[in-house]
Amino acid sequence: MTLPRPSAAARDAAVAVLGSSRFTAALTSTAIGAAFFSGLIRGLIGWPGLVGVLAGLVLLSVGSIIARREYIEWRGLLPISLIVFVGWTMTTILWSQYQWATLGGVGYQFAFTVLGVIIALGRDPIQIVRAFGDVLRVVLGVSLALEVFSGILIDTPLRFLGIQGDIASLGPIQGVMGSRNQLGLTALIALVTFGTELFTRSVSRRLGILSVVAAAVTLALTQSPVSVSVLAILGLASFALLGLRRMKPDRRRVAQVGLLVVTVSAIAAISYYRARVVAFAGLGTEVRYRDTIWHQLSERISAHPLEGWGWIGPWQLELQPFHAIVVAHAARPPSALNAFIDVWFQLGVVGLIAFLVLIGLAFVRSWIIASQHRSRAYVWLALVLVTLVATSLAESVILTEYAWLTLVVCCVKAADKLSWRQRLPQ
Repeated sequence: MTLPRPSAAARDAAVAVLGSSRFTAALTSTAIGAAFFSGLIRGLIGWPGLVGVLAGLVLLSVGSIIARREYIEWRGLLPISLIVFVGWTMTTILWSQYQWATLGGVGYQFAFTVLGVIIALGRDPIQIVRAFGDVLRVVLGVSLALEVFSGILIDTPLRFLGIQGDIASLGPIQGVMGSRNQLGLTALIALVTFGTELFTRSVSRRLGILSVVAAAVTLALTQSPVSVSVLAILGLASFALLGLRRMKPDRRRVAQVGLLVVTVSAIAAISYYRARVVAFAGLGTEVRYRDTIWHQLSERISAHPLEGWGWIGPWQLELQPFHAIVVAHAARPPSALNAFIDVWFQLGVVGLIAFLVLIGLAFVRSWIIASQHRSRAYVWLALVLVTLVATSLAESVILTEYAWLTLVVCCVKAADKLSWRQRLPQ
């Protein structure tokens, strides 16, 4: 039995729907929402439900980009650094110590990669900022509502969502993100997004100010020392970037070099006086906990230094060697709590170099564009990358789900303006 082929009219109607700007906008917001709400979706309907949602979004996104293929600039479609890194994660299936888990981890990451690429190709920067803003307002609103429900109305933790119900004592809260550090990172991205909306006047002043206040309150209630530290870095980066934008081109080049020297010197000084900085910031417990994990990982990295143990993304604690990473009197860590060490552990030196190149190129490109492009929306790319990279020193979240999708969007959008392949003839 052969199925009837769709008529030309039906195909034209499907192309018209998939290629419409309204459908693209709705699909963008839905994909971003699925990334930020992935923990909530998984808690409510399990892994099969989340995988089904992602598969449907990927299919619709591919159909949308095909329908709009005539409007896409295909030169330099993807940054080579992104292709190399994702390609290396796939290659590790060949020698992984947990091949089926690696296959699942690669597929999971690839789904968010596709969604991030298509969002970046299909929307301009201000549309991307607006889409993230709309989604993040919902994420923060739902998180605060569930915290109030759990901690005040029923006074019972919602353990299947990771909510402890401590809002009555002013935190720490976890919201729908699963942990206070994850919610803190989300609030930081929201601060950058809402601030950019105000900066570009893409929303009303009242909505923008209320959104910023909600993000700030959420960040304070997380009581996340990691996010507070990143907030200080983000504040300095914002001040420097806005100052650069106001300079004339010739003075801006000199200032960029000076800023680079100051930044490298500051990093070197902090590294040298690490113990004093940690004590002054009150991060002793957090740092000792992470040092214990990193020491155990260093012993296992030496077993597969070049190629790594195999990609898995989020750790599966029932598998070796993740099951053996233990901190006394504490639950097993959900990750290496450092994206760079996590990549080194899973992908070896080759993967770490590819990841550093990916992050470095994305950051340099986005910073240059943000400091000199007339559109204020490009500031969002640079500041979001500052937030993600700074958080990566204490969390591995940038490697998966919403943070990975956000990184891919920033990476592709920055390369769209500064990729060397843009100079090639059509």
